[in-house]
Amino acid sequence: MEAVVPPEVTAELTQILSNLVLGDNQIRANAEKAVNERLAQTPELYLLALAQFATAADTEVMRSFSLVLLRRLLFRPSPTHGLSLYDHLSSQSLTTLERILLHSLLHEPSLAVRRKAVDTVTDISNNAMTRGRPWHSLQAQSFSMVDSSDPITREAAFKVFSGCPNLVMDLQTDAVVGVLQKGLQDAQSVDVRLAALHASVAYLSASDISQQAQTLSLLYPMLNTLPTIPHSHLPAFLFVLTPLASSHPGLFQIHLPALLSFLPALIVPTVDAGPTPTVARPNPAAGGSSFVFPPPVQSGNGKGKAPATADDHGADDDQEQEVRKAALEFMLSLSEARPAMVKRVPGWVDVIVRGCLEGMGEIPEDETDIWLEADPADDPTDDTYPHVYEQSIDRLACALGGKAVLPPAFQYIPAMLAGHDWRLRHAGLMAIAAIAEGTNKVMVHELDKLVDLVTPMFADQHPRVRFAACQCIGQLCTDLEAVIQERFHQQIFGALIPTLEAPEARVHAHAAAALINFCEGVECETLIPYLDPIVERLLKLLHPGADSTKTPKRYVQEQVITTLAMVADASEATFAKHYAAIMPLLLNVLRNANTSEYRKLRVKAMECAGLIAIAVGRDIFRQDANTFIEQLMRIQNSPVDPGDTMLSHYMIATWAKVCQAMGPEFEPYLPVVMPPLLVAAGTKPDVSLYEEDHVPEEKDGWETLSMDGQHVGIKTSAIEEKCQAFETLMIYCSTLGARFAPYMPQTLELVLPSLRFIFHEGVREACSMLVPMLLACGKSSGTLTTPMVSASFNQLVTCIGVETDSSFLSSLYRCFSDCLRVVGGVAALAPEFHQGVMEATKRQLQNMADKRKARAARSATELADDKDDLMLFEEMEEFALEDMGKMLAIFDPNHPLLMAVSSVRELGLQLSQWESEDEEGGSEG
Repeated sequence: MEAVVPPEVTAELTQILSNLVLGDNQIRANAEKAVNERLAQTPELYLLALAQFATAADTEVMRSFSLVLLRRLLFRPSPTHGLSLYDHLSSQSLTTLERILLHSLLHEPSLAVRRKAVDTVTDISNNAMTRGRPWHSLQAQSFSMVDSSDPITREAAFKVFSGCPNLVMDLQTDAVVGVLQKGLQDAQSVDVRLAALHASVAYLSASDISQQAQTLSLLYPMLNTLPTIPHSHLPAFLFVLTPLASSHPGLFQIHLPALLSFLPALIVPTVDAGPTPTVARPNPAAGGSSFVFPPPVQSGNGKGKAPATADDHGADDDQEQEVRKAALEFMLSLSEARPAMVKRVPGWVDVIVRGCLEGMGEIPEDETDIWLEADPADDPTDDTYPHVYEQSIDRLACALGGKAVLPPAFQYIPAMLAGHDWRLRHAGLMAIAAIAEGTNKVMVHELDKLVDLVTPMFADQHPRVRFAACQCIGQLCTDLEAVIQERFHQQIFGALIPTLEAPEARVHAHAAAALINFCEGVECETLIPYLDPIVERLLKLLHPGADSTKTPKRYVQEQVITTLAMVADASEATFAKHYAAIMPLLLNVLRNANTSEYRKLRVKAMECAGLIAIAVGRDIFRQDANTFIEQLMRIQNSPVDPGDTMLSHYMIATWAKVCQAMGPEFEPYLPVVMPPLLVAAGTKPDVSLYEEDHVPEEKDGWETLSMDGQHVGIKTSAIEEKCQAFETLMIYCSTLGARFAPYMPQTLELVLPSLRFIFHEGVREACSMLVPMLLACGKSSGTLTTPMVSASFNQLVTCIGVETDSSFLSSLYRCFSDCLRVVGGVAALAPEFHQGVMEATKRQLQNMADKRKARAARSATELADDKDDLMLFEEMEEFALEDMGKMLAIFDPNHPLLMAVSSVRELGLQLSQWESEDEEGGSEG
């Protein structure tokens, strides 16, 4: 291709780019400066030179680098006016630039560089389209490339269609489908078929509903790519289809039986799919167990392996696992996106359940000794544990519910628990734990049978099975909270308490952890008869005594202290008889656990001592209060350890517990605790913005969101601490009442603007509860002023007038009502606030009515598919309407808007019947 810039420019640019890729920071910085200077002086010349270099450079590395750099520079916004370099190019320069890039797209010999060229041209095409400049020559060339004899060229064409589907959206549907189908059936190259599949997914995703109706036929060749490709390529093809299954599940509805004739053999390798779509339910009557484990062909690491197929001779375990996981993720994504649809397909749920159960049992046999010796926080066997299958059956249960998942699961689980292989028994227990959350409405009807199945496993000879039994019972106590504790406490304690004396540290530590789950939902009266044996065994784990030759592992000590804290909290004042034995141990930890390896033990001791102080009350705690507080002050005033990320959180929480325990006697310590607390409450959100093509690294304590073409990084750890600070201020204010008055003005100044803190719902909720508390504190102490009252109601009226989620709207109306009561009722409210809240309420009622009418207009199928979400929305709206009505009744028991509230209520969907249907059929478990 002929040169479009002078040779001296090309030579200079060659040197600059060569310096940019060097490792020397100074040389690279100078090269970056040179690039910026040239672009500032003659942008068109150097952008064209860069594009030309991408076609003429001697090495693949430099051609790739030029294309990437060109893409970034073209659309980098100017810091002064926001426009990009692309926006300043003349029409002639743009045409020349496009011509050079089309040449690279068509003639680049390297596959890697060709893919970079695709990325660059698609980015330019998409940005040009948003600026009203469609790239017609790219469209024409891409269609001609589809007919090329070179597979690399054909692949590039479909990658262009995938990267910018707008090139084909305005063309005749039949023509586009024909081109895509041709690529999907490419006989020469798997890569071309994969690129065509990407393009087909992009086309369907970008189509509107009317276009999708005309393109349904495209699904046949798309899905027909799956059985025809080599086994090693299946994951890539399934990963392309999975997002479409999530976003447009209805497209797959008529194809589910066909998929069910193909996918089961990938997910359940021990089963031959056969010709029918009901392959997942083997027939026990045909002979043998209904659940085969381990698979008949074994590899060296103990994992199952399917027999080789015609196109899968000698596939290794890693490849087999990738295929299974990809097929499972595809079926799960469809199930989560459209639960009602897949429930109607016989065998669909059974395949996923059985595939998950088999996968969960594939734990390497020879890792038990390593597992026993490992610290749970740094367990090398965690990398080989089949987490994906455990998480998958959990997701399935949450998506489909108990009526769909429990029958197929318990077709196999009882036999698994009775199996000869410990891995099978382990998998059965972990499966019960995994599905408990999603199936609890049905599982609750079968708890007696379930407890009878699980509790004998605490006596299993294998430590990992006993560990799994602890996990299972602990999870059941969380997901069936209160019910299982009330009805089966004798059986559970009969299994858990002896397990605290298990010889293996990981087992008795996990038994202690399961006790926490039990205590979170137990009534004090239920726990008290078991308190002594529990505390006795926990103390023995914490401090074995002089006769013991073993020093307890640190993670065991941390777990025991945490469990003691929960036991104390649950047993309340009854725990007082154990106070003298435990508090000195905790104070000793605080005095001596000062090195980095004991950070977690120290904060756990702080938490435990605080909870015990609350449980036993101030009269008993008073004897150690000064000592405990001195230790807290010493720790708080010690030099900050940058590696101790837990201390601040636990310090704030422990001071709050001490306040609750001491009541009014805590007042002298407010000058110690309030300054850091107010700093935490006033923390500004730490937000970082990244360009769309720059994906930031994952960092602990940060969350990345995609918003308006940019990646937004939010430091969630700081926001969580801000939320905790406001929650702690609630404790101080409610506990101390008028004694909190010196800090009331400062706190109110932080609370009112935080009612609109968009980054964290917990912050808004805590602040809505704090406002009336602070006004009450000011009133009782005589420090409340008219400006404070006006500022509070002004902010509340403003918040109520803004569209927000129904949960927080409910909190705002409760806050408004409570504030009215504090200040003396409606008579004390300024007229402008009265009028403002009424106008805002009318808007909220209209907004809610519009939403409910829109829901009612949806089809029965759509309503059924989104049932769980709709039930939650309606429930939150009902709470908001109830609190709105209570607020209106304070103004006038016959307020005219109360009729409007009732009218909006009547617009709600009748979802209670669905809920009752979910709870039926307990025997199916």
